[in-house]
Amino acid sequence: MDVLVIGSGGREHALTWALKKDKNIKNIYCAPGNAGTALIAQNINISVDKIDELLKFAREKNIGLTVVGPEVPLVKGIVNVFCDAGLKIFGPDKNAAMLEGSKEFTKKLLKENKIPTAEFEIFNDVEKAKLYIKNNKKYPIVIKADGLAAGKGVMICENESEAIVAIDDIMNKKIFGSAGDRIIIEEFLEGEEASILALTDGNEILLLPPSQDHKRIYDDDKGPNTGGMGAYAPTPLVDNFLINDIKNKILYPTLEGLKKKNIIYKGVLYAGLMITKQGPKVLEYNCRFGDPETQSIVPLIDCSLLDLFIACTEGKIKDSQIKIREDFALNVVIASNGYPGKYEVGKEIFGLEKFKDRQDIIIFHAGTKIENGKVITNGGRVLNFTGIDKDIERTIKKVYDNINEIKFDGAYFRKDIGKRALKYIK
Repeated sequence: MDVLVIGSGGREHALTWALKKDKNIKNIYCAPGNAGTALIAQNINISVDKIDELLKFAREKNIGLTVVGPEVPLVKGIVNVFCDAGLKIFGPDKNAAMLEGSKEFTKKLLKENKIPTAEFEIFNDVEKAKLYIKNNKKYPIVIKADGLAAGKGVMICENESEAIVAIDDIMNKKIFGSAGDRIIIEEFLEGEEASILALTDGNEILLLPPSQDHKRIYDDDKGPNTGGMGAYAPTPLVDNFLINDIKNKILYPTLEGLKKKNIIYKGVLYAGLMITKQGPKVLEYNCRFGDPETQSIVPLIDCSLLDLFIACTEGKIKDSQIKIREDFALNVVIASNGYPGKYEVGKEIFGLEKFKDRQDIIIFHAGTKIENGKVITNGGRVLNFTGIDKDIERTIKKVYDNINEIKFDGAYFRKDIGKRALKYIK
């Protein structure tokens, strides 16, 4: 079988890396891919939103399975287009992808099905939103752009003036484009965040190791939100008792709530949760693998991803089992100086060859490309430096003992990824 992976980030490199190990796959194509996928697959110069071109390529190459990495093509309906053409594709269809495509859709679904989440109000009028803020007495408060904003459309406001500025930035200045035509203002939840990813065929689920992302650009969770600066799995924050709670009170009720709308969700169901004193509550849903969570989760999967993906598309998850290594994996994002704001590209990357044959350290490429035989930076988040070991302490040490071997002009990374897990270790 030949497989097409759509996307160009660290997530897609990790998925390609895992699929490459499957003996039932003959060729893997990545559209558009990056310097890392170019080493293990064949990159195809088609951007993720060119659905007609992707379909044409998949037909020409008789692709057996297409795996969609990013949210944009899913929200645009690539699964519907491929399925209508008789092609097998892994991911939710356009209606199901609204879980990520519209926060309004998700918040209403959660409320209708009594799934725990933050209290909220929805606004499409700037002045009404500002009036609501002026009458609000409780801070911090959270303001979110309704649509897709590359993981950055969330602002935590400490006071009224910050909230007013956030509303202006999102709705008037359109810093997140049309995603800010409508906003959600919701209560600030206290606790720790966890990422719960599950494979599903719309009826049954297979849970992947619970992980923890680090959204802010600076150490100690300071500075603006990013697409994610690092992650680790499994997180000790989520024990077996809590996992069962999440499955029975959040994930299954979500699938059932979607069924009431005649939506069968197939693919990865990714719940971003806040673990509060009252229990887990949904912050958001994503309709695809997380990035950078995937770069820590995938190395722990010790069975065929291909088989699991096909089981999801065919409605046969109940007949599948997932095998997870009893290890920890942690990845640190090495970013370009200035990210998530303005940054330069085209910087040559040094030191990659030192980890070429390591099994316990894997470098997943994100914003990279090959130019004149050299690997250079081509994005804000450039690399994911991933380490694997028997416990979280050793994994953290392994990553930070080795990460400085990777060098490029303006390289930046957080120094505290995974540290918050240490307080759960007895």
